[in-house]
Amino acid sequence: MTARIINGTELARSLRAQAAERAARLVERHGVKPGLAVLLVGADPASQVYVRNKVKACEEAGFHSVMETLPPDLSEADLLARIDALNHDPAIHGILVQLPLPGHLSSHTVIEAIAPEKDVDGFHVANAGQLMTGKPQFIPCTPYGVMKMLESVEVPLRGAEAVVVGASNIVGKPMAMLLLQAGATVTLCNSKTRDLAAHTRRADVLVVATGRPGMITGDMVKPGAVVIDVGINRGADGKLCGDVDYASAQAVAGAITPVPGGVGPMTIAMLLINTLEAAERSQAA
Repeated sequence: MTARIINGTELARSLRAQAAERAARLVERHGVKPGLAVLLVGADPASQVYVRNKVKACEEAGFHSVMETLPPDLSEADLLARIDALNHDPAIHGILVQLPLPGHLSSHTVIEAIAPEKDVDGFHVANAGQLMTGKPQFIPCTPYGVMKMLESVEVPLRGAEAVVVGASNIVGKPMAMLLLQAGATVTLCNSKTRDLAAHTRRADVLVVATGRPGMITGDMVKPGAVVIDVGINRGADGKLCGDVDYASAQAVAGAITPVPGGVGPMTIAMLLINTLEAAERSQAA
């Protein structure tokens, strides 16, 4: 068996084109461009790349984008003041603070300072709570992208066994909630899970988001399962790789996402969709 490849690059391109069309209609009808502000504190090279990609995607879709690179020793008070100014800026509909932050800044405090209606990452406690109750205002971009990928290949989730490996607030927990709401029976695993393979071999849908290169191997995958690899790591050879050992898993799975070219492009596409929806809501209010 050779698994079907779920191409995130192609799907993301289609979604970004749809976002551009909707943005153009918003400009035509209301004279409003969707606006995204991205704040980067410090000069982490990986974060710089992510931020540039997000800003470029906004510009290509006809959005208004603001990128601010702030000094690594910026005080928390100054960062919160900048966020507050953006909360009150009518040209900005989405605010994203690139994580991780320098150690002297509290991610929780910073995220909670973003107005929930502009929290296009979906990390604010208010938005996390709405997701938990099944009425999300914003879905975190990576889990949102994964759900779109599953939808694109018509994976039957109702009644399926779904296993999520990784329990972060950014991916694992919201991913489990979305799969649960879609009717799947969900197991959420973490670094302390005993006999992880016993859980993963049961999964009809396996989502892996641990940041540990190649930790899921083909012998841990149920034959015919759909495998979604959220991980983006740099291997010993310098090449990008995922949390799943792609070669061995591809020989067993029914469908699989590659790294790169899988979930990564979808995360940026869903950020555009969230920002667009924030802009549309601002006109409906």
